[in-house]
Amino acid sequence: MRSIIQVACFLLMVSCQPKPTLQRESDFNKHWKFSLEADSSASQPNLSDENWQLVNLPHDWSVEFPFDTINGEGCTGYLPGGTGWYRKQFDLKLEENQKAYLLFDGVYNNSELWLNNQKLGEHPYGYTPFYFDLTPLLSADGQNNLLAVKVDRTRYADSRWYTGSGIYRNVKLIVTNKLHIPIWGTFVTTPEVSPEKALVNIEIDIANDYPEPKTIDVITEIFNGRQELVATLTSENVSVGQSTKITQKQTIENPELWDVDTPNLYTANTILSENGNELDRYQTSFGIRSIKFEAANGFFLNGKNTKIKGVCLHHDGGLVGAAVPDEVWRRRLQILKDGGCNAIRMSHNPSSEALLTLCDEMGFLVQDEFFDEWDYPKDKRLNMEQRISTDYITEGYTKHFQELAEQDLKTTVLAHRNHPSIFQWSIGNEIEWTYPRNKKATGFWDADWSGNYFWNPTPLSPDEIKKRYDSMPAMEHTIGETAQKLSKWTKELDPTRPVVANCILPSASYVTGYADALDVIGFSYRRVMYDYGHQYFPEKPIMGTENVNQWQEWKAILERPFVSGTFTWTGIDYMGEAHQRNPGDERKRGTASGLLDFAGFKKPAFFMMRSLWNETDPTLYLSTQKLDQSIYKVDKDGNVVEKVPGRWEKALWIWHKVNNYWNYADKEPIVVEVISSCPEVELFLNGNSLGTKNLADFPDRIYKWLVPYENGKLEAVGVQNGQKVTFALATAEAATKIDISTSKTDLDADGYDVAHIVVQLTDEAGNPVRFDEKEVEFSITGDVELLGVDNGNDASLQTFQTNKLKTSEGRALLIVRSTGKAGRAQVTASFEGAQSNTLELNID
Repeated sequence: MRSIIQVACFLLMVSCQPKPTLQRESDFNKHWKFSLEADSSASQPNLSDENWQLVNLPHDWSVEFPFDTINGEGCTGYLPGGTGWYRKQFDLKLEENQKAYLLFDGVYNNSELWLNNQKLGEHPYGYTPFYFDLTPLLSADGQNNLLAVKVDRTRYADSRWYTGSGIYRNVKLIVTNKLHIPIWGTFVTTPEVSPEKALVNIEIDIANDYPEPKTIDVITEIFNGRQELVATLTSENVSVGQSTKITQKQTIENPELWDVDTPNLYTANTILSENGNELDRYQTSFGIRSIKFEAANGFFLNGKNTKIKGVCLHHDGGLVGAAVPDEVWRRRLQILKDGGCNAIRMSHNPSSEALLTLCDEMGFLVQDEFFDEWDYPKDKRLNMEQRISTDYITEGYTKHFQELAEQDLKTTVLAHRNHPSIFQWSIGNEIEWTYPRNKKATGFWDADWSGNYFWNPTPLSPDEIKKRYDSMPAMEHTIGETAQKLSKWTKELDPTRPVVANCILPSASYVTGYADALDVIGFSYRRVMYDYGHQYFPEKPIMGTENVNQWQEWKAILERPFVSGTFTWTGIDYMGEAHQRNPGDERKRGTASGLLDFAGFKKPAFFMMRSLWNETDPTLYLSTQKLDQSIYKVDKDGNVVEKVPGRWEKALWIWHKVNNYWNYADKEPIVVEVISSCPEVELFLNGNSLGTKNLADFPDRIYKWLVPYENGKLEAVGVQNGQKVTFALATAEAATKIDISTSKTDLDADGYDVAHIVVQLTDEAGNPVRFDEKEVEFSITGDVELLGVDNGNDASLQTFQTNKLKTSEGRALLIVRSTGKAGRAQVTASFEGAQSNTLELNID
């Protein structure tokens, strides 16, 4: 009873305590100065920066420039690098018992930092978070502190995709008591989970920078998503020397589980108190869920067998580059979610904290990936099997791997491990190419082998591959030894999640020690090897970690319960990897392998995967193409069939060319394709039925009709589970109008919120015009700023940060952001002879 009274009194005292003078975390993104022309004197306080550009973070300077296909490099999207300097002046007066830290979620890359002209440190890797203790270098009176950050992106072709440049993720100022929970100082796990109850385990690190030990009380309050208190965990009279770790456990009855369909979240507020005085308050968001992989039966989430319907994503957001506002990610993720996607692979680097938080909230499983290079470099320019980087501008992370890999990996795990969305740690992507013995041992490229790497399994048994591998000279570092180190470091900080890797040569990985370091082996474009892997290594769980957005890839997984699922390449088109292997090849800004294009518009592949993945809502999508320009022909019976029989079974990254319009020459033979989940579909032209067809008759899951063109309305109708769905195309006349729409009309006046504004050319009757293009100009007034424009086309090299562009498929995207000031804004769009209505935005 006495103990209960003491706890009750303590809780009462804590609740009555005034809040600390400074909150623990505060936004440090606003009011920075930026220059691409400054020199090493930029760290000095007496340097004048009045002519520098005023920017708010996150900031990516590369995306502000025009595409340069002459002096740029396609691997990073033909956008420049350089050396950028950031400066920020701030006041910060600490109390005697306080400390201050600055936390960067990501700076690309090779950053060096100074505070009041004294060096804080440096951080080469562009994708991992880091922080510094500011306390010793702050000015004595707290006034006019100067922080300077140098970002060296002179190696502007150091990656195989667009990276961006600068302080492109969030920055936070953290002020604590000298006795506090360190940054990333909690770890919440749920080792026992059922619908009836769950055991919550919380590890708490406590740091004491006072000269003497302290005795404190530690109380953690757990709240559900409705902010209802569901549990209180108490640790009294904890003795804290320089550092201490304690563990608290609590059973929660009838837990609200985190799931891809119901992403319920909890919050743990951990309070450190000395004699009733609150010293620190640390908040941890977490979810209650269980994950398990079985070699024979695949993946289980909360005990339910679940196929992973995943996509790979690079970190750029199209026209905003690498500095992606939360709402840009939210729009893109929601479209993928509507398509049935339930998982994201962060390829090929650790994600931002903001994106992981969205995945927690929206219900996506996440594979967080650490590295694209290990001991040896990859070729950045051509991305070929040789994977060799030899000059300064292509030097990548391999330069730092031996020294910094452990630190960067462990930092990522510490920073991200409380996110319930993360269900796998990936230690590497297609690393095998960089260790030549792997390729040579597989037998794929022997002089007497005539198969195709994508479509034929290896001709050798594991024993034969192992024998060949061992007979070849080893390099200084071996793939198996490095994989074991990375896996060990990961499990030291998080033993609750499986370690995986994306293996491009799994037949070699199984016998070189690489797969031994993995809990799950990921196959990269090797669906023809699933049976091989399961036959020879039946105890090792398998999944596809990089596959193309085609039906045959998912079909192979559906037919094999032991394959947990897939991450397709890619969810969204991304900048970079735009190499031209042949003279005269068209220059492009990026890679068009996504379900969505660069602007987030849906592509035909989106509807195919939606028809396979979205099990609740019917899918129906109609497209057209001239017969002589299509991949089809008409057989002797009048059926539309592939020109190359079985082509669909070997389709790769790019969907075949189709049109989303109904405008052709009279009587011209047109192939009409319908992608649908409906078991049968009927096609109509001007109200007349062209017949009903069955999905079961099309092994490629694409309905096909040959239709002599006729002006009017083409409409497909299907029924699934009693729900009728239609899709129609109408003949359009010349474009004379602009339809303008927005994702939202009300924006928060926080300087972060954005609106996506889409324009579509239409004819006089309002029919979309998708076969003609116009240069559209936007007019923007009021309290928003222009982030840029895009049409989504991979061949478009139009500058993003302008208010005009040529449409693609008659449409374009504009993104505006609130300025931090309440008010109103107006947006219109026009082309010669036509103007849209005015779009009104409220900012408050």
